[in-house]
Amino acid sequence: MSHHRPTLRHPCSGPAALTLGMGGRSKVAGKMAGLCAAIAVFAGASSGFAAELSPVKTITPNGMTLVVLEQHDLPIVEIHALIKAGSAHDPPGKAGLANLTANLLDEGTTTRSSKQLAEQIDFVGGSLEVSAAEDFTTASVRVLTKDAEFGFAILSDILLHPTFPQREFERVRAQIVGEIVGENDDPSRLAMKTFHQLVFQHHPYQWPVIGLEETLSRIELRDVQNFYAREYLPNQTILVVVGDITLEQATVLVRSYFDAWKQGPAPARSHTKPPVIDKKIVRLIDKDLTQSTIVLGHGGVSRTNPDFYAITVMNHILGAGGFSSRLMDTIRDKQGLAYGITSHYDARAMSGSFWVSLQTKTDTTNQAINGVLAEIKTLREAPVSDQELADAKSFLIGSFPLRFDTTAKLARLLAQVEFFGLGFDYLTQYPKWIERVTKEDVQRVAKHYLNPRHYVLVVVGDIAKAKVRQ
Repeated sequence: MSHHRPTLRHPCSGPAALTLGMGGRSKVAGKMAGLCAAIAVFAGASSGFAAELSPVKTITPNGMTLVVLEQHDLPIVEIHALIKAGSAHDPPGKAGLANLTANLLDEGTTTRSSKQLAEQIDFVGGSLEVSAAEDFTTASVRVLTKDAEFGFAILSDILLHPTFPQREFERVRAQIVGEIVGENDDPSRLAMKTFHQLVFQHHPYQWPVIGLEETLSRIELRDVQNFYAREYLPNQTILVVVGDITLEQATVLVRSYFDAWKQGPAPARSHTKPPVIDKKIVRLIDKDLTQSTIVLGHGGVSRTNPDFYAITVMNHILGAGGFSSRLMDTIRDKQGLAYGITSHYDARAMSGSFWVSLQTKTDTTNQAINGVLAEIKTLREAPVSDQELADAKSFLIGSFPLRFDTTAKLARLLAQVEFFGLGFDYLTQYPKWIERVTKEDVQRVAKHYLNPRHYVLVVVGDIAKAKVRQ
């Protein structure tokens, strides 16, 4: 295997994140200064740590991407596998298949029952986690250094040799259905699920990762087996090893436990673009509640969009910045309409979504909606202040080390950097890109990526009393 060893230097000379962050206003400059000063202390303490990040990337003979980062400070090894198969790859009419498959990986293998898997990982004080998302599935094991080989054995066992027992299939599927039924009673989850169905009509992102009650009922055991056979391939997998292990040790263990995994043809992928929201779409869901849950938004961007960095700063100032954001300042502090409000850009492999969410008293529903739209319009029409721009950048810069302050977080970060093709100079380049964002950039992306006229509005609450103006 040929080695490529880039160096990741300290990221805190500028902001960096895979996700989108927070912002600021002069009113809370004092609070922000204090918070950023505290974060700066943490960032300073982390500078030596970050400067030593030197992951090594190789491609194994069976096509698996292997990333190894030696970290010898603590006797811990994290083995994190990212499989490029998520809910976006569920077959039509079978939403929830990727998630169900992931949930069954640790329910029994050819050599271990689900009980044995749980008991063995508990015995060494380790952890085993499997999780499906829209674009990928992750499976990770964390163990002490002395149990590193056991960690590789367990992870390879669930990835290479799952048996998907019928009994466990029935039990886990019923458990997920119960979770879905419970979510329908949660106004926030119901509003968000409805929002995504409207924003992503006829697109793979339309359905929740866990699926729907009716789609899960259509999934049979053979669907899980076929999905696994088609999607779980070494050439579709990024394996990240972080911790108290050498490159040589990790390479030997990977070969010992993963070489038997046979590669196959990469699954066909749909690259359909989500539909453009070209009008106002309103969905009102009647519930006997004393307050309205509101989600308002439209399509967003992919993670590789070159405007991602300017959008990060813009969204931070708009509503992702907690108490320092414009939405929180206006809707909560000045108008007293909500306890909390946030905006979010969900940047994925394909274009994701932008949304604002809040809860307000039933009789202030229209006022809250108008307040959100007014803030979006203001951000589009006038430049942000120097203070807002500086606060947003400062917070994003200083808080970044919190994103990789554990072995698990670092492994997850490296896996996603590789998945999105950002390059391992990401941690040094991201700060520079954020630092280059100007007030003009913020206004430009606000005009281009925020639309106060064409959007999806979902309201869950007492619709008769709320009298939502459409």
